[in-house]
Amino acid sequence: MADQVLAWLPWKDADSTLGGVPAGFDVEWYAGGEPPASLDRVEFYVPSYMGGSDVVEIVRDLPALKVVQLQTAGFENVLPHLAEGVTLCNARGVHDASTAELAVGLILASYRRLPRAVRNQDRQVWPASYDEMDDSLADRTVLILGYGSIGEALERRLTGFECEIIRVARRPRDGVHPITELPELLPLADVVVLLTPATDETRGLVDAGFLARLKDGALVVNVARGVIVDTDALLAELATGRIRAALDVTDPEPLPAGHPLWSAPNVLINPHRGGASTAFAPRVARLVRAQLERYAAGEPLINVVGGPPR
Repeated sequence: MADQVLAWLPWKDADSTLGGVPAGFDVEWYAGGEPPASLDRVEFYVPSYMGGSDVVEIVRDLPALKVVQLQTAGFENVLPHLAEGVTLCNARGVHDASTAELAVGLILASYRRLPRAVRNQDRQVWPASYDEMDDSLADRTVLILGYGSIGEALERRLTGFECEIIRVARRPRDGVHPITELPELLPLADVVVLLTPATDETRGLVDAGFLARLKDGALVVNVARGVIVDTDALLAELATGRIRAALDVTDPEPLPAGHPLWSAPNVLINPHRGGASTAFAPRVARLVRAQLERYAAGEPLINVVGGPPR
């Protein structure tokens, strides 16, 4: 590796964001600015948080690129477009706190009917009475589907709510059920929180059959990816009033005006804000600095999700 490595980062104040640039690096920023004059020298690239299709276009112009460090946990939209030999790292762990907090918030908002309270406040209406009691999370069973680091963070936050947790992941381990046992586990759940990545195996996983296995009144919370849920199947169940949903992500996304999900009964929609909290910035800065230091020292990178390990 050259004495000075060019890293291309999204922060104009990269030095202060990282708490100082690690030795061995030249750092240039690109948020709202021009690309580095020497694109052929960029070895380490950190896309903006919601880089989208821009990332795919940029990496094609970086012939010396060795590492792409994402700020997101999801990586499926970038991996297929990287050249052979480029290492892709995701931001596993960065969004755990923020996403877990949002999942709890969506459950409580749905159970305690907070959207109704907001609408009443907008209308300046104080109802004389309600026709039914709100639901409590206490004594309920929450099934966490996709029990990784965010699932662990979610369980820690649910501990004080006096609810039971069912853990499900692709592979079984101590205390965690394999995804193959879902047909037997779904009828036990009052709440299902989706935390699985979007893969060929999980796209459309929450289909009509999945939803039919849920008990009446069950709540589906999606803080993963919209494509995990069959939107038509969900709309059909919501229309009957048999189940409820709280969605941080949708399919399609962004959800266009006039889409039936907007007006469906029994659904709370949040516009993909799972990771967007004050917990994000310091955590992603620590990750990027640690990865730069590892790369400069020739130490193995963490969170490698594609390409050769480094």
